[in-house]
Amino acid sequence: MKNRAGSFLWNLRQFSTLVPTGRTVRLYPSGFCRPKIVYSNWNLFQSYLSNFDNRMQSSIRYLFQDALIFKSGGDGFQTKGISTATVLTVDRLLCPRRLSFNSEHFVSDNGLKKNFHHEPFNEDVLTKRTKPTPINCRKLSQECNSLSDVLDIFSKAPTFPSSNYFSAMWTIAKRMSDDQKRFEKQLMFNHPAFSQLCEQIMREAKIMHYDNLLFSLHAMVKLGIPQNTLLVQTLLRVVQERINECDETCLSVLSTILEAMEPCKNVDVLRAGLRMLVDQQVWKIERVFTLQTVMKCIGKDAPIGLKRKLEMKALKELDQFSVLNSQHMFAVLAAMNHCSTVLLNECSKIVTSNIHGCPFKILISILQSCRDLQYVNIDLFKGIADYVATTFDMWKLKKVLFLLILFENFGFRPVSLMDLFMKKAADEPGILNVKSLVSILHVYSSLNHFHKCWTHEFLEVMASALTGSLHHISSENLLNAVCSFCLMNHFPLAPINQLLQKDIIHDLLTSGDVERNVHKLHVLAACLKLEAPCHKDTHLVLPQLPPTPLHPHAKVAEVLSSLLGEGCFSNSVWLPHNYYIDFEIRMDANRSQVLPFSDVDAVTSATNIQRVAVLCVPRSTYCLDSTHPRGFLAMKMRHLKVMGFHVILVAFPYAASEDVKQDNRR
Repeated sequence: MKNRAGSFLWNLRQFSTLVPTGRTVRLYPSGFCRPKIVYSNWNLFQSYLSNFDNRMQSSIRYLFQDALIFKSGGDGFQTKGISTATVLTVDRLLCPRRLSFNSEHFVSDNGLKKNFHHEPFNEDVLTKRTKPTPINCRKLSQECNSLSDVLDIFSKAPTFPSSNYFSAMWTIAKRMSDDQKRFEKQLMFNHPAFSQLCEQIMREAKIMHYDNLLFSLHAMVKLGIPQNTLLVQTLLRVVQERINECDETCLSVLSTILEAMEPCKNVDVLRAGLRMLVDQQVWKIERVFTLQTVMKCIGKDAPIGLKRKLEMKALKELDQFSVLNSQHMFAVLAAMNHCSTVLLNECSKIVTSNIHGCPFKILISILQSCRDLQYVNIDLFKGIADYVATTFDMWKLKKVLFLLILFENFGFRPVSLMDLFMKKAADEPGILNVKSLVSILHVYSSLNHFHKCWTHEFLEVMASALTGSLHHISSENLLNAVCSFCLMNHFPLAPINQLLQKDIIHDLLTSGDVERNVHKLHVLAACLKLEAPCHKDTHLVLPQLPPTPLHPHAKVAEVLSSLLGEGCFSNSVWLPHNYYIDFEIRMDANRSQVLPFSDVDAVTSATNIQRVAVLCVPRSTYCLDSTHPRGFLAMKMRHLKVMGFHVILVAFPYAASEDVKQDNRR
């Protein structure tokens, strides 16, 4: 026993030389030591946090790896079970044997044990002196009416974790209008406690729970704290370091954060880390909402292997999809730029069968996503169009117009809906501005839509509205509107006369999308020459269009040779007004006999010759799922008839890239 006491005293003297200064802490009956902290003064609390690591010498996680030796503090005293002692932190290498501390005995300088009795412990009194009452985020957001109120509460008695204050401020901000939110944010940035809150949360970042860390970062991003600040970048770095602590909820929150942030070095690194984490944990995700949030965040440039793995996970969970999940899946796949036809087909069925009551915003999002993914589903489009037509009186005209613009991108022509819109626009022309007017004309001319009774009235109303807007319409919008009228074989005098002015033509040929303007001016010139009697003498000096690459159709030529014989048709024929036809056949007036080109050349002045134009057109020149020709094809057919041709169309299944070229070729 004496040997042990002597050894202990020898070690104690050695340690006293290593640690020259002691630290007074409060000793609790449980055997733990912690500094005396009173939260009523902000400066003391801030000083404690800022010097915590340096003055304690070790963190709580290493509390039981080091040996704690307690030395009496000269004027020791006892107050309600709490005594003062000096704590010396000793590394395990210096003292391999652990020293125990008995709460009933204290070791003095002479190596003797002294009795150490505790007085009754009053925990309520201690709590009031050391810790403020913990504040719940939800309770805080209910009690406060502004962001400044939250900061006022923080400045009086800060509590851990600080993330509660940011989360409460974001919850309050969500209840405000945009103007009020903007004003409150400015007050928040100017509040004297805001910088203190930012400093505190940076110090707490490494020790608070990971979900609290993510919630606070999410609140900062939503509150509009600049991304390039030290606060946000520091939290991004800590989130990177602790990313392995992510559970399913954290994955969802982190994905939402990254989706809302602009690209930068720390964001890119964190996104890469999230991709690796998702690749490892994708099969452990249980909630469809979390899966969709992660899919939406990983980005369009994510590895194709990861995209397919997420697609397979979504297909596996398909039986758990709600209607809302199915509606959102379109935007999710568009965000990751991955067209899963099987998944979209199944979601389309769910959306179509539950279309009634679907918000208009969701319908627009679905069509925009289908456009981005180049996904076409006739049943889905018809279901949306029929639903909007059935509930037409519920929607504003501008919303329906936006829907029609999206349908036009697919070449889809919803007849009933377009008829209703045409009648409504003709009855209420005052609600249309210039932008809406140009868009309406573009949609109806592109889809070549007419109504037996309302078309003439509709075109007159549109022309009158355009005439009333001539004093402030731009040159390009005027050209687009007039070109749309020409496609529909309607020629309003006032808009055309203004468009033909030299200064406007010069403006179109020297600014904006010149190549597109030149193409439309050629269309205008051809329409005026062939279809508008009062403008037949109009002559526009325009630059030549760029040469169009020819696509010979060998299979069609082979069929014509077998049916008509050699020398009975001509291919790749150019006509006036820059028109091109694939094959020309010449027949008698009754179209009962094909005339060889050698015989026709000998009697070119004969009036009993019928010229036949064979056009090989791609599917994109027709409206979707129909044989109704679209605007430019319908105009070309009219012009060829004016030039004396009988037109035969041959639909040919070109690839998508060739569809565009053929559609642009006149």
